[in-house]
Amino acid sequence: MVLLSALEFSLPLKNPVIIFSLVLFIILFAPILFNKIKVPHIIGLIIAGVIIGPYGLNLLRRDASMVLFGTVGLLYIMFLAGLEIDLAEFKKNRNKILVFGLITFILPLVFGTLASYYILGYGFLASLLLASMFSTHTLVSYPIASKYGVSRSRAVSLTVGGTMITDILALLILAGIAGMTKEEVTAGFWIQLGLSSILFVLTVLFVFPIIIRWFFKHFEDSVSQYIFVLAMVFLASFLAEAAGIEAIIGAFFSGLVLNKFVPHSSPLMNRIDFVGNAIFIPFFLIGVGMLVDISVLVKGWGALKVAGVIICVALSTKYAAAYITQKLLRLSPTEGKMIFGLSASHAAATLAIILVGYNIIIGETPAGEPIRLLNEDVLNGTILLILVSCGVGSFVVEQASKTLALQEEEASDQAQSQESEDKIMVSLAYPDMITELVDFGIRLRPQKSNIPIYGLNIIEDDNTAYKPTNGSKKILEKAVSHAAASDNTIIPLTRYDSSITNGIVYTIKEHNISDVVIGMHKSADQHRFLGQKAENIIKRVHETIYIYKPAQPFNTLKRMVIAVPPLAETEPGFLHWLHKLVVMAKESGMAVSFYGNTVSLEVIKDVLDRSAAFISSSFHLFSDWDDFLIFKSELKVNDILIIISSRKGHDSYQHQSQKLPYYLSSYFGKYSFIILYPKQLELGINMGNIELADSALIETISEQIGALGKAGGYLKKVFQPKK
Repeated sequence: MVLLSALEFSLPLKNPVIIFSLVLFIILFAPILFNKIKVPHIIGLIIAGVIIGPYGLNLLRRDASMVLFGTVGLLYIMFLAGLEIDLAEFKKNRNKILVFGLITFILPLVFGTLASYYILGYGFLASLLLASMFSTHTLVSYPIASKYGVSRSRAVSLTVGGTMITDILALLILAGIAGMTKEEVTAGFWIQLGLSSILFVLTVLFVFPIIIRWFFKHFEDSVSQYIFVLAMVFLASFLAEAAGIEAIIGAFFSGLVLNKFVPHSSPLMNRIDFVGNAIFIPFFLIGVGMLVDISVLVKGWGALKVAGVIICVALSTKYAAAYITQKLLRLSPTEGKMIFGLSASHAAATLAIILVGYNIIIGETPAGEPIRLLNEDVLNGTILLILVSCGVGSFVVEQASKTLALQEEEASDQAQSQESEDKIMVSLAYPDMITELVDFGIRLRPQKSNIPIYGLNIIEDDNTAYKPTNGSKKILEKAVSHAAASDNTIIPLTRYDSSITNGIVYTIKEHNISDVVIGMHKSADQHRFLGQKAENIIKRVHETIYIYKPAQPFNTLKRMVIAVPPLAETEPGFLHWLHKLVVMAKESGMAVSFYGNTVSLEVIKDVLDRSAAFISSSFHLFSDWDDFLIFKSELKVNDILIIISSRKGHDSYQHQSQKLPYYLSSYFGKYSFIILYPKQLELGINMGNIELADSALIETISEQIGALGKAGGYLKKVFQPKK
């Protein structure tokens, strides 16, 4: 037992239990208190760091543990920026990102060098190094944009991409000046730095995906996946440092690579967000506050003059860069504010540059005092810049995020009003396919959409006397908990019916379901490919049906290969299924290859050109459905084949589709595929109306007769005398 008198309460605190407890209470209460006075929670954490730090109440030292957690937090911010970015928009706007990155780097560099040289009186090298600090920025306010759900907006993508450009260029200047002061800069130095940087980029972009895809294919445990993701992030950060560039570059690149493998609506993404925003990022912000020394304000006019020039030049040039970018790229004023707010904050890279300049000794005074490239006034002024810029950036980002979130919500409401009749139902029959089917159903709707998803499990009446309903309950509980882990909701439905087919059909009609997901078991073969139940559902249900066979996790797929039959564009459900597949491709970061005849491909191109969603797409002529096996040579291991089929008697029906069970089971067993039946009118458009209606009626009657037969057999067993 530890006596109270034995505990050490001297300042700064040394007991790890007390230290960690104090930090957790700050993380808990600082945002609550500052939100009460309408101040961004990030400012609250930084100010809390000022108060408890060595220049405040001296409750905590900025020791190795704080530096460790702070470094992890900074890398986590950059990793999340790469992970949450919209890759399609990022690729689409890469030229705009380059424009902004160069503007926000060159403008502060030029004016910062002039101000340092002529106003502060520093030498050229010192002025250039100080100005390179103005050019960089740290995404301290990024968690605010993420909290409001606007992290995938165009303005955020531009700023995140620009951050990489400014940091890389500034660190190159830092490396050059540091080498010049030591007379070590040679052609060999730049060649070595260039080759090591190229090797790092190639390793992360081409080797990492192979390792990540293999891991996600073979390990489904949520804890293992999360640890693996963190390990890849810090491995990339280490490789970046080994290559001679900043670790935050490695963290950002790892986020870009993992972007395709971590669905934005998934339990894994939920865990990544939670741990980062709850622990690591707050530690970083508190650590930033602990650097701030308010006493520099009373240390004389020299420090105040330097601090004033640094703050004015840094903020004014970043604002000018954001304003010029807004006008050049024709962005909205709110997007311009967002760019300025995110790029205004200076912290990690800024401090790294100044500390290097402070530690470079270029001579000695007659009294033996070291002459530094950047003196103590610059160091103190930079510390104040960190506090002021983070405060300004946080306020601006908070206001811009609110406005952008409202605009996106209005746009989302308009889209949802168009999709107000959409309802998704997932048929849960196989216990070993629950998570895959639920994930597939979630992917059919855009992020932030309120389209309801139903999970249906049918219990046949004739089985209730023999089998308890616990299995059905466990299936639905697993589906609900899996959806909840990714902050999604699935509505469980249990139905008792005389047959599974009837249960699904009548549930679809009762709830006005628009999209039906049915799993195809992995053991299906050509003889019982869909099964009589699924075939009856296809004939009796005229809404969009997806029959999904997963051969590997969906997040490990790279491309959709979509086979479109002739006249598919004339079907009533054409735009609906095309929109759903575009949503899936966009959310998963997958490329799409369309195969069809000239007319169908032209219509699809036109629809995609007019769509707000941008996906990487390609188009290939294909019209001979007798030669369906051509897809065997077109498909790669990580592709998913999507076959747009049709019900018999409708425009796009192909008689060759009767061979699909044989083809798919014999030649495409190792691939994931979807057989998609578009929404079609209940009555045939040109032919066979009465025939179709009659066949559906006959199937219903035959099912009822079958159910009566089963019931009769059961009664016979009950009343049969025991021998």
